[in-house]
Amino acid sequence: MRSTSRRPLVALLGLAALLGPGVARATEYETFIDIDDEDDLLELNTAGDISGDTFDTLVELLRRGVNLNTGKREDLFTLPNLNYAQVDAIIKYREEVGFIHDPAMLVVAGVLDANTLKSIAPFIYIIDPGVRYAATSGYVRLRTAYSPPGKQAPPMVLDAQVSTLRHLTLGFAGTLTRQRTADVRWDPNRDALSAEPARPRVVVPKFFAQWDTDQYSILAGTYRAGFGQRLTFDNTRNPTPNGLYRDLTIYPRPVKLSSLCRQSAGELGESPCQGDDADTYVTPDFRWQETLQGLAAGIKHLEMGPGWLQAYGFMSLQSKSAYQYTLYDPAICDDPRNDEDPRCSSPDVYERRPDPLSPTAALAYQKLPNMYRDTTAGGNVSYFFNRRSWLGVTGYGTDIKWQTGGRPLDFQEWARVPFGGPFGAIGVNGAWGKRWSDLGVEVARSFDSMLGASGSDKTDARGGGGYAAILRHTASWGRHQFETSVRYYDRNYANPYAHPIAGRDLTEGQSARDEAGLRLRYTGRPTKKTNVRGWLNLWVTPSTKQPQVHFYARVEHLVTRWFLPGVWLEARDKDMRSNGWQQCYGGDPGLSSNVGGDDAGDIDSYDSVVEYGNVIGEPVIGCRGESIKYNIQAAFTPHRKFKFVPRFQHRFIGDPKSEQVDEYLFAGEVAKIPRTNYRQDISAWLTMIARPTETLRLRGRVRYQNWAIKDNSYLEQSLWTYVDAGYLIRKRFLIQLRYDLYVWLDRRESTLTRIPSPEHRLMATLEGRF
Repeated sequence: MRSTSRRPLVALLGLAALLGPGVARATEYETFIDIDDEDDLLELNTAGDISGDTFDTLVELLRRGVNLNTGKREDLFTLPNLNYAQVDAIIKYREEVGFIHDPAMLVVAGVLDANTLKSIAPFIYIIDPGVRYAATSGYVRLRTAYSPPGKQAPPMVLDAQVSTLRHLTLGFAGTLTRQRTADVRWDPNRDALSAEPARPRVVVPKFFAQWDTDQYSILAGTYRAGFGQRLTFDNTRNPTPNGLYRDLTIYPRPVKLSSLCRQSAGELGESPCQGDDADTYVTPDFRWQETLQGLAAGIKHLEMGPGWLQAYGFMSLQSKSAYQYTLYDPAICDDPRNDEDPRCSSPDVYERRPDPLSPTAALAYQKLPNMYRDTTAGGNVSYFFNRRSWLGVTGYGTDIKWQTGGRPLDFQEWARVPFGGPFGAIGVNGAWGKRWSDLGVEVARSFDSMLGASGSDKTDARGGGGYAAILRHTASWGRHQFETSVRYYDRNYANPYAHPIAGRDLTEGQSARDEAGLRLRYTGRPTKKTNVRGWLNLWVTPSTKQPQVHFYARVEHLVTRWFLPGVWLEARDKDMRSNGWQQCYGGDPGLSSNVGGDDAGDIDSYDSVVEYGNVIGEPVIGCRGESIKYNIQAAFTPHRKFKFVPRFQHRFIGDPKSEQVDEYLFAGEVAKIPRTNYRQDISAWLTMIARPTETLRLRGRVRYQNWAIKDNSYLEQSLWTYVDAGYLIRKRFLIQLRYDLYVWLDRRESTLTRIPSPEHRLMATLEGRF
């Protein structure tokens, strides 16, 4: 990642999942998505077929759904496995027939093939215009997870949604957390923060009521919004957002265990995390993203002249959380960029006790709830000449008030939210489309208060706002789609609600900043039995002239009805000017996995570090290495009710810190010497899926993983096995149980003392529909 901080890496890794707007980028569907439920998506994610961003996007899309008859072009394009040509064919067909009563009509009419329709079926729904006005439908679902030796109540999620009166949808999601602190406020006795310790608490982070018609929409509660090329305002995960989207998502059950004890010594003689407590891991709480919360409304279609007008407005007032290491105290620190001043470090957070003067421990690695009140207001006005061509304006502003009780804090410069005070952006976006060609463009200007912050070096113009622009052209014909995009984001474009196409690195907490790049992307089927998708993303950091590249290509070919082999290659280079095994790729695999999402096993969640000096502003380049990995997979379906998929992955990665074991030293001793080539990692999977009956599904998987294959005491070596069973009763009630066995095989000190080892994980879901 690109960053201007030299503070601990673990703090940097935590901010992505824990700050206000998430770090979602323009989502890429890396493979053909063919799933039935969230557990299938979880399987794709943990196997590495899709990234954490894609996983989160599809989970939200699966729960929200797209109305096949009223969904806009942008919404239909969000569906997996569809290109613009297919989307336009669906819209044209529904205009011709008036209403699509059965999705199978699309196959009969030749609009989609049977496999494509089957793949999008879980994400679409139909509301028949003839349905009774009082007709009601919905679901209630309970999820929980447990891993011994946990002694507290297990984490749980209860969510429900009801649709009635044709246009009204209501929903809520509540969760039982165990690792969440509370009542964080300033402690004048310690000149630091204090908080109530973590314990089981009930939280209701998601709720909404929406009235949605073809002409307008009114939404109260938690929601998302996005427009244009995602450059000015977007906190959705849609590749092409346009409007308001209700938000009820608490992400599926956690996979990896987390530390039981999150304390340091503080005022005590030693840390409370001693002995078994320091080495014990437990089931983490379910996670969610703090999006927008308040009132939003929009006019979707107002006839005006030859086209129509679209207008949206939104207001969000929400108490938000902050990761403790993203804070600083402006009362004692003039500028958070001054890393040489220890007063600019994050304030301590102490555990509150009944006696406020008794010595107490400090909290560590905590997400602090209700730290500040975020007030965000904005809107979009667009004129559509037709459904593919429009011109629009989007703008928003955000003000932050700290709720720490007497001491207003602020954000570190590498936090995603700009420090110093209010911020916002305004932009113009437009699109033009005809036949096979679609062109989209957006230009934006951000505004922030960082330049005027106390003590800021105004000669180093990092603050006050900047400019950004993106142009994207998509050519779609038949089964092929080719996309070309060009982008430029100024070093001062600090917009936390910008989620356009960008590299995976960060500049002061944001990916769409200090970057100029080009991306070429292809998705298509050269033959009816061959799926190909890939991209080439090239970008440079203008302030450091650091060129980077990300290449991805995947090919799958249906040889016979029962045999589908595939191969894919992914390569990254963080600085094309300097190559070789001796260049580190960066990131601690033990920390970065599962940070920005459920990227289990993805150690590439964060990229190169660029640290800016405080005096002369000259950059200090961090890791500049390469990562190259290939995958080989074969899907066998000998019977329509049974499928098994073996897969192998091999990665070469720059890591000069890794060591290799030389077993040929004399005197019977084994020594470690520095590596003289790329570190090698391997993983192997075997997945089996069976459907003995229409109501029973069985699934199991075995995965062997070995990072740094020549050194069993450096990184993870493990064997992960799980079995999963789901049973549907009368098409209304689902019972799902899962058991995981995770065995650690490496000889690291942290592994040898780990509790539990091996890990036994139990998960359950109960869902009823009406």
